[in-house]
Amino acid sequence: MSLVSILKRSGPNGFGYGSTAAQVTEGLDLSGRTILLTGCNSGIGLESFRVLAARGAHIVAVARTAKKASDAGLEVGARGRFTPVACELANPASVHAAVEQIHRDGRTLDVLLLNAGIMALPELRTAHGYELQFFTNHVGHAMLSEGLLDLLSDDARVVVLSSTAHTRAPEGGIDFDNLDGSRGYDPWTFYGQSKLANLLYARELAERFQGTGRTANAVHPGVIRTNLTRHLKPMLARIFGLLGPIALKSVPQGAATQCYVAAHPGMTENGAYWADCNPAESTPEGQDMELAHKLRERTEEIIRQVSPSA
Repeated sequence: MSLVSILKRSGPNGFGYGSTAAQVTEGLDLSGRTILLTGCNSGIGLESFRVLAARGAHIVAVARTAKKASDAGLEVGARGRFTPVACELANPASVHAAVEQIHRDGRTLDVLLLNAGIMALPELRTAHGYELQFFTNHVGHAMLSEGLLDLLSDDARVVVLSSTAHTRAPEGGIDFDNLDGSRGYDPWTFYGQSKLANLLYARELAERFQGTGRTANAVHPGVIRTNLTRHLKPMLARIFGLLGPIALKSVPQGAATQCYVAAHPGMTENGAYWADCNPAESTPEGQDMELAHKLRERTEEIIRQVSPSA
């Protein structure tokens, strides 16, 4: 199949690989909706910020510092339609402070778009005794999300950025005996584990949402050259640079799936894994609810352990 045919191919909803965030939200009026977006200041997060604010949504713009969030809001022209929030996902005290700030603001949240993340750290790094990708991508987001569930509207959507990289998770899915990386570390295996954890978190939250009007879904944005790739080895970075114009999604295309799931009225699924703006298949581990429940239990233990009030 040629690249042109892939770009033109669409799924049952009329959107597909080549769709952009602007296209999947065209004509939508999101006035009165509040969308929390992590990683708002770069890559597909910044593009999602731009598009969703342009459709009228108020964005609770979350970045590592309030200045980064504020600068992003000014860059996308969202004056008066965003609230900057500082949140370092690897720092439980920062997550706790962000949750408190958002509660004080008093807005009902219609969407949690958990977009931020780090990828393929070349050397083992840890936070609070856990491998940094797992802690940042999964635990930090779970801590933030769980702290905000009481602010969700009746038809709220939680959108969790996963990845096809979840296929690279270790055997069994989550290596609960090596969450600190001390028994061996591989950048892509641990990135895959964190992305599988994101997927399982969405599945398990969706299960809790059953019988309500709320939904939780996970998305694969596509392979995109953003600053998420900054930790790649020089050779891989050069390959990304060479392939970018012909084989990788653009940032507007990469933001499309999460914007569709976050905002499009045609999105009714709960507990699905999405790619190219349509439901897709994950690995068996990504559908293993027993594993999802075990992950939730372990995550709750970790959150209790690292909580500032512990």
